[in-house]
Amino acid sequence: MASGQTPLPKVKRKPPIDKTEWDGFFDENGLLAKSRDLICVNILERGLHPYVRTEAWKFLTGYYSWQSSQDERLMVDSTRRKNYEALCEMYKKIQPLLENLHRNFMETRNTITYDIQKLYDKDPLGNVIIDKKRLEKILLLSYVCNTQAEYQQGFHEMVMLFQLMAEHDHETFWLFQFFLQKTEHSCVIKIGVGKNLDMLNTLINFLDPVFAEHLRGKGAGAVQSLFPWFCLCFQRAFKSFDDVWRLWEVLLTGKPCRNFQVLVAYSMLQMVREQVLQESMTSDGILLACNNLIDLDADVLISAACLVYAELIQKDVPQPLKDFFL
Repeated sequence: MASGQTPLPKVKRKPPIDKTEWDGFFDENGLLAKSRDLICVNILERGLHPYVRTEAWKFLTGYYSWQSSQDERLMVDSTRRKNYEALCEMYKKIQPLLENLHRNFMETRNTITYDIQKLYDKDPLGNVIIDKKRLEKILLLSYVCNTQAEYQQGFHEMVMLFQLMAEHDHETFWLFQFFLQKTEHSCVIKIGVGKNLDMLNTLINFLDPVFAEHLRGKGAGAVQSLFPWFCLCFQRAFKSFDDVWRLWEVLLTGKPCRNFQVLVAYSMLQMVREQVLQESMTSDGILLACNNLIDLDADVLISAACLVYAELIQKDVPQPLKDFFL
């Protein structure tokens, strides 16, 4: 932890949901035997074991319906694979047209290529863990197929995490598409990031007037500069991929409330609050302090954000915050 940061209190988490427990959520036909709400609360409180994460995420993102049977899910997976292959074929046919007629396509493709080349593709032992060519193909296909969530820097890191989680390219592609749909109001610049920053400001004004006053004065503009937190779904703040997945799966549950990502951002700001006030930091100093929030523990941060939510529901919340969170 960087000097000047206020540490969040440690938390003790129960063991994550393992394969045996996950399988117990379904009957012999693969139909859900427990309530979806119960499962999501357990994911919030305990997380998922790596062995069940990929399957669980297919439910959390909407890749699978919670009401589906095992046979239906096999059909869905087959359909998603065929649809992905059809999209790949379509892309091959229109690629020359895109290259010749669409300047934006060429610029975006160059950006994607550049971003991917910067990715470190080896584990601590030097083993290659990602396939950059496959990654580039999935990102280009996503860009061509997705008119609303255009490619933005950071998507390459997101897709890399899905490639590490999923076995097949069609799973990586569709999980990323569904994840974007679920989180577009928090992580897509043209859709939801601005709203998140506005509500973060509103939240600070309501819960921490002293800090809010400083952020309106010497620290003016600092909160609006925190857009990478939302665009990247906080992934650069954590010490491991497991921590990133841990937070993302909580965001996908919708628990304990809607737009939980703003409470996460508020909790992170609280970590630098004392330093900011003591040193009377300007916006540049605040941004630097926030950028130094790295190697965080997801469970600790989730717990802190849950405490903020608990504080919020005890108060007479103004209507904009009530509409956004409650």
